[in-house]
Amino acid sequence: METLTEQDRAIYEWQIDVPGFGEAGQSALRGATALVSRVGGLGGPLCFSLAAAGIGKLVIAHAGELRLDDLNRQILMTFDGVGEPRSESIEATLKRFNPNVELVVVPENISPENIEKITEGVDIIFSAAPLFEERFLMNQASVDRKIPLVDCAMYNMEGRILSIVPGETACLNCLYPEVPEQWKRRFPVIGAVSALAANMGAIEGIKLLSGLPESQAGKMLYFDSATMNFRTIQIKRNYKCKVCGHL
Repeated sequence: METLTEQDRAIYEWQIDVPGFGEAGQSALRGATALVSRVGGLGGPLCFSLAAAGIGKLVIAHAGELRLDDLNRQILMTFDGVGEPRSESIEATLKRFNPNVELVVVPENISPENIEKITEGVDIIFSAAPLFEERFLMNQASVDRKIPLVDCAMYNMEGRILSIVPGETACLNCLYPEVPEQWKRRFPVIGAVSALAANMGAIEGIKLLSGLPESQAGKMLYFDSATMNFRTIQIKRNYKCKVCGHL
């Protein structure tokens, strides 16, 4: 467990006051490494919240160049970065925000070729990828490495967050054995809805890393921001699941 410095105590003193968190929780965050992929409208606010909370190291995977149609939601990006690699904007913004967080920025999206290397040494995975193929790869890595996964998704005005602890809860493939036929890469999005899903996911991850009580692992957190309806749905393990059934 990492020893907190006087600067750490000064920065995070209000957070340390949270009942059940304390210096032990802050120290656990300081010693933790989190992977976030991808870092757009959902992953960007998630990274901000993890950096603000004092995560020790962020491994970030996101490819491509910034486009104008990214700017309504990708809050780590700015207009002057349009046409430039997203990874450069991500790194520059987070370094300015919290220079004490170690950053490893990979200008690639998760793929079968890089998943093993990118997840090496990681304590938790946050999936914010729009494609199920990438989410399934991160789910498989979570199970293989026996580390938690927080899968975050949104569509239109709705959001879903599923926290997974391999061997204890259902995994993503228990819920979705295959890619849903109706899923599309392009979908309607308001940035504030993405940020809401992101911050709910960040809170769940912070709980899992720090031991803060009331983790919702094994349950789907669902919200509809149009009606402000929030629900918690228990997800049962599939003991015949091709990914986690052997655990």
